Amino acid sequence: MTHAKTPSNSSKIPVSVLIPARNEEANLPACLQSVARADEVFVVDSQSSDRSVEIAESYGAQVVQFQFNGRYPKKKNWSLENLPFRNPWVLIVDCDERITPELWEEIAEAIQNPAFQGYYLNRKVFFLGKWIRYGGKYPDWNLRLFQHAQGRYENLGTEGMRNTGDNEVHEHVVLQGEVGYLKNDMLHIDFRDIYHWLERHNRYSNWEAQVYYNLRNGKDHAGTIGANLFGGAVQRKRFLKKIWVRLPFRPLLRFILFYILRLGFLDGQAGYTYARLLSQYEYQIGVKLFELEQLGGVLNQTDTLTDRMTLSPVPQPEA
Repeated sequence: MTHAKTPSNSSKIPVSVLIPARNEEANLPACLQSVARADEVFVVDSQSSDRSVEIAESYGAQVVQFQFNGRYPKKKNWSLENLPFRNPWVLIVDCDERITPELWEEIAEAIQNPAFQGYYLNRKVFFLGKWIRYGGKYPDWNLRLFQHAQGRYENLGTEGMRNTGDNEVHEHVVLQGEVGYLKNDMLHIDFRDIYHWLERHNRYSNWEAQVYYNLRNGKDHAGTIGANLFGGAVQRKRFLKKIWVRLPFRPLLRFILFYILRLGFLDGQAGYTYARLLSQYEYQIGVKLFELEQLGGVLNQTDTLTDRMTLSPVPQPEA
């Protein structure tokens, strides 16, 4: 394996990078190379069966194993609570994300500003080798750079849902302090194939179904970023989602919204394929939501279904 030259210590930026991982040997080399400017890098692994640990260690990252207890906390919050960061600033990067040199220069300057305790980073999502510029995928703001003592991921009440993985999916960071926005983009480039995209979104749809269920049933979301039509970009999305979960024909609407109203067709074949997959994803969420509602809020609870079948009277043939 050929590695890029690691920058000298004098060029290191006083930021601790947190990378959650599991079986990410295809994505880790490019990701780790892109964060080489950081003072320290932690890869928090979930018992990978591929070469993820070997690759991480070869790039000088500290590898920590995370044992999920099946409920709470999940990987990122656990890491924020337990890792021995030697810097007050942490940058959270997924394995399929890259931090560009231009963004690193901006980060180095931003962390010197005492007015802010965190920063939103904008992502460029690439799919089938193309930047998905339209369809509402850009801008895509995520609070990833912050003072780790001041921020934790919100809890949306999904910890009891099975088959969602051990890492936070689309939860956002709740930060005590002021936040800013960086100008340079981070890149989201998954080197794996469509099979893995579908596999990942099968898990994500379990999580989304529980979120939809909670929203429909007025579950309390104290301690989250909240939903506010007049708030930040993420809060506006959360407000609109409370309406979205009650609409009919959501798979069709999602295709129309992405591909037509938000000009996804301008991204060509990649945009069309992405729109179709998002529509399918929305259908999966709806089916699993139906399953949740029919089985009293517990997905795949066969005992409940068996009890219903047992208690239901069996029709007797007429004499």
